[in-house]
Amino acid sequence: MPTRLDPIVEFREDHRKVRDGLLDLAAAAEAGDLVKARDILGTINNLVGPHFRYEEEALYPALKEFLGDYVDSLIREHDGAIDTAKTAANLLAKPSVSPEEGKAAANAARALLVHVSNCDGLNILAERFSKDKLDDLAEHYAGSRAAGVPLLQWADTIRKGRS
Repeated sequence: MPTRLDPIVEFREDHRKVRDGLLDLAAAAEAGDLVKARDILGTINNLVGPHFRYEEEALYPALKEFLGDYVDSLIREHDGAIDTAKTAANLLAKPSVSPEEGKAAANAARALLVHVSNCDGLNILAERFSKDKLDDLAEHYAGSRAAGVPLLQWADTIRKGRS
């Protein structure tokens, strides 16, 4: 029987990967290294799609137990993060970018770090869930990862269809 993932550990590890990716993306964009910046953005897009899906479909509804309607503001933060990711993707899709555009893409990546940091703090509340709730979250997390829908695709299809 496969080992069930630990949603608290996986959540934190995802945030570390996204943090490092955003910092690397900012550096590549500022340096004008579009090939590297596009590659990093693609990696982040693939990682964050299942992560956001897990949050919105499983974790955030569970956190209503502790946070009530504040959870709605977490969804709005995702709206902003998705808009920022789309802007960065459109900018980095250009054949070349000016130094100002590279700086704008770097600033967008750095702005997303605030969400990563704030979101990681939700783990302190998740630690209070029962074993059954954590098992349910683990199942949802694994399912989101298995589906593997990248962030921008998920936002424009699955997520949009629920709105």
